[in-house]
Amino acid sequence: MLVSTEGIILHYLKYGENAVIVNIYTKEFGRQAYMLNISRSRKAKVKSNILQSLFLVDLVAYQKYSREVQRIKEIKNQPVYQNIPFDVTKSTQAMFLAEMLSKTLREQESAPEMFSFIQNSLLFFDLADEGIANFHLWFLFRLTEYLGFMPDTKKTGFEGWFDMRSGAVVPFEPSHPFFFHKEATEMLGSLASLKIQEIGKLKISRNLRGYLTSKLVEYYQLHFEHLGKVKSLKVLHEIFSL
Repeated sequence: MLVSTEGIILHYLKYGENAVIVNIYTKEFGRQAYMLNISRSRKAKVKSNILQSLFLVDLVAYQKYSREVQRIKEIKNQPVYQNIPFDVTKSTQAMFLAEMLSKTLREQESAPEMFSFIQNSLLFFDLADEGIANFHLWFLFRLTEYLGFMPDTKKTGFEGWFDMRSGAVVPFEPSHPFFFHKEATEMLGSLASLKIQEIGKLKISRNLRGYLTSKLVEYYQLHFEHLGKVKSLKVLHEIFSL
């Protein structure tokens, strides 16, 4: 069956001399693996540079549900990013978020609301000028709502700690190590009330940003046992330490 859908590139692997296996999160079919023929020729219709982390694509594919790997007939970047590929900070964040999404988006079924959230967030990020250093924090926090483990940051008149095991702010420091310290918990509350257009208003130190990033990854790891080590996290920390 020949189908058309929108997609978000997660990652790809070379397959022989002239092909790749590309994992794409699609609007119509969830996560899918596709075989794609590519060429280094200047006249080639499809080149591997359209398969960068989190690039948005339109594709036409041969879809057969009994197959683990589908085959792409046509693919193109749509919409085309204006800044992400050329901005080292944005491209590094995209690489990090692509790894997180690749490890958490496993379902081969349509989830149009989550797809639209990811797509619209990336389009905003591409054109944003203010607050871009905090985009990945906002994105990871908001994504938990669609994945089903959004932190409960409501407090009842007390200063608290975010307990990652219970998923809520508690009035006492947990006895286990899976919690956010008080300052990070307060910032988590700020993220909860922040709209994407307001990211530029979030004032956060470099050290706290790094701490929050690592702790959010740890929170994801508690909910996805297979997530394992996030290799791009080190690169992200290095970029923000410059």
